Amino acid sequence: MGYRIRNAAVIGSGTMGGGIAALLAGLGIPTLLLDIVPSKLLPEEEAAGLTLEDEAVRNRIVQAGWKAVTRARPPAVLNEESKRLITLGNLDDDFDKLAEVDWIVEVIVENLKIKQELFKRIEGVRKPECIVSTNTSGLPIQAIAEGRSEDFQRHFLGTHFFNPPRWLKLLEIIPHEKTDPEVMDYMIAFSEDTLGKGVVICKDTPNFIGNRVFSISAAQSVNYALDNDYGIEEIDAITGVLIGRPKTGTYRLRDLIGNDIAAHVGSNLYKLIPDDETRDVLMHERSAKLLEGMVERKWLGNKTKVGFYKRVTNDEGKREFWVLNPETMEHEPPENPRFEIFGKGKKIEDLGERFRWIVAQMDDGEASEETQRMAKYIWATTAFTLGYVSRRVPEIADRFVDIDQAVKWGFAHEIGPFEIWDALGVAEAAERMKAEGIEVGPWVGKMLKAGIESFYQYENGSIVGYYDLQSKGYKPLARDERILPIATLKAPKDAVIDKNTSASLIDMGDNVGLIEFHSKANALDQDIFDMLVKAMDTAEEDRFDALVIGNEGQHFSAGANVFVIWMNAQQGEFEVIDTMVNAMQTVLMRMRYFSKPIVAAPHGMVLGGGAEVCMACSRRVAAAETFIGLVEAGTVGLIPAGSGTKEMLRRVVNPVMRIPDADPVSVMTKVFTQIATAKVATGAFEGFDMGFFQLGDRIVMNKEFLLAEAKRSALAMVQEGYQPPPVERIYAGGRDILGAMQAAVWGMREAGWATEHDAVVANKLARVLSGGELSEPAWIPEQAVLDLERQIFVELCHEEKSIARMGYLLEHNRPLRN
Repeated sequence: MGYRIRNAAVIGSGTMGGGIAALLAGLGIPTLLLDIVPSKLLPEEEAAGLTLEDEAVRNRIVQAGWKAVTRARPPAVLNEESKRLITLGNLDDDFDKLAEVDWIVEVIVENLKIKQELFKRIEGVRKPECIVSTNTSGLPIQAIAEGRSEDFQRHFLGTHFFNPPRWLKLLEIIPHEKTDPEVMDYMIAFSEDTLGKGVVICKDTPNFIGNRVFSISAAQSVNYALDNDYGIEEIDAITGVLIGRPKTGTYRLRDLIGNDIAAHVGSNLYKLIPDDETRDVLMHERSAKLLEGMVERKWLGNKTKVGFYKRVTNDEGKREFWVLNPETMEHEPPENPRFEIFGKGKKIEDLGERFRWIVAQMDDGEASEETQRMAKYIWATTAFTLGYVSRRVPEIADRFVDIDQAVKWGFAHEIGPFEIWDALGVAEAAERMKAEGIEVGPWVGKMLKAGIESFYQYENGSIVGYYDLQSKGYKPLARDERILPIATLKAPKDAVIDKNTSASLIDMGDNVGLIEFHSKANALDQDIFDMLVKAMDTAEEDRFDALVIGNEGQHFSAGANVFVIWMNAQQGEFEVIDTMVNAMQTVLMRMRYFSKPIVAAPHGMVLGGGAEVCMACSRRVAAAETFIGLVEAGTVGLIPAGSGTKEMLRRVVNPVMRIPDADPVSVMTKVFTQIATAKVATGAFEGFDMGFFQLGDRIVMNKEFLLAEAKRSALAMVQEGYQPPPVERIYAGGRDILGAMQAAVWGMREAGWATEHDAVVANKLARVLSGGELSEPAWIPEQAVLDLERQIFVELCHEEKSIARMGYLLEHNRPLRN
């Protein structure tokens, strides 16, 4: 039977259920969101004369849940339009609607009996081919479907999303013993291709893989800190980006998850794993007492605004995050510690090498006492986790690869525990762990005795195989044709056509060239523009039929190199700045009208000049989580001058003004506001709404597939006989539009929403958008707008406050409001 999910239903409208519904709707799948009917009226409902039979009351819980989802930060909804695809209802009046959907996802309370009763009801209405899944985080899949028909069980499985569903990549799929293999194959493909998830197939063991490993590891991290007098700020400073994890570190992550949830999960898991030799870490006396006291005080974390951290406004009116002292149970002013280990460690780019350096500091007589102490914490907690995951193979996973993937995708770690172990040296780390009383899984010793010294097999810096416990040798990792690792592209001799400090030109095969940025934060500099020119020259020599611009960095590009602009502005070298901007405009305009297709593959942050590079390309294939925006006005007191302002007019204003009798005010205000307020799209879907992406551009949900999809799009354009776009003129609104924008700036200034210098920048931006000194609306050449962009950009480089903003950003990595 061929399966297809055309519509879906989610039962349970809490943070997780509502988040799953928002994700599905954002992908164009109409979704029914249901929740229970209230059992009693609220005081305000009684006062309004409502009864339990009124629809507003009966749908109150689901409406409140969905409202919270739409207000979530970071956003759970992919774009505003997708909200229309959500239908709200309740489990009494709307239950029969479940008969119409292709997939039902249960996301209700973690109570086995309640789940079983719900699935009994669902079996009575579901159509035969409907797939049904539970989002349980640890209840046995077999038990949940106990008593259901064979047909139901063949279409039943666990689909454990991680919260928030839009943002965390991991999806654990847990088959029932009778799940139809065809259902499994379809759900894996749907989850990877449509939902963009990283799928890990799990055994039906308590808390599956991700939460099992995290719960034990996180508990021990806190236990060790308390037992050895490490402060909360100290631990968060060294357990974030330094070791390849999110900046939330340890305690901020606890606040994000919720301390009540951490207590519940720990208590529940403890009962479920009586044979786990390590489970006592979940009931550590000091940690349990601390957590109990916090829950009693309603210090639940971010949702109550008090947890391990507390938001406080200090005497100067500035917001601070005060830190809990576990001894006094009072929050104290932050110390904001800065450690030598962080500064030195961050300079080591390769994370595996950085881990080796950190561990070596424990025995380095020249390292400071503070550095040795911090290194000891990182080693102790890492070694504990390595030992634990090795002992859980094959109990929770036959392949240790699945544990690594679950940890990376579920908790945004850069590398998994077995990759860390490889980096430290398997034998050396295992010997040290045993000496410290940490038991290692017996299979590791057998692997080492067989002469196999690493868990993974490496080739040209990429993982190509892994140690298989069954065959007792390396097994190749299946190559996914949807993934094109740049290391693999570079492996053949002569694959790298050219390379400089900031960019490379690489042969992708099939006559497609890749321009890879690899400067710091992929900031645009002269080397990158030189490589763009080199790539176009090479393509014109018929080496390539198409080009792709993409990379594997955390962000596509953080924008232009501000340091060079700031330095020249400080020195009064304004002609140099003018020449630089003109050169950038020239390269990007050549890209726009280039005779062969150029496809951008943006992802992550795509700011300022990075956005301008994307807009200059023939087409864009964007990762769903692409945060694109022209941010110059808000961050450095300048305006987009690499054709960004012109492109916004061409993309957003031009189409509207071609409509007879169209009013330019609203559409011009949209562009003006986006640029003046440095608005950044919260994802590629909103990027379409803002005009950065257009008809023909595509969104790829799974970032790993991005480069392959960009290449495929480039080849399709070649096959279709690509022709560059015709030259366009740009609508300029003239004096009336200038006046309207200036009035808006005045209003923002009067309301206190803009500083005096914000107003200076915004008024200069208005001059560009209105066409300069035009007395009336006109369609003007693109070059006229480019000249205006450049002129105003250089004028703003004269402004002391713009120079101050640039310097502040470079020093503090955050904008200055002056």
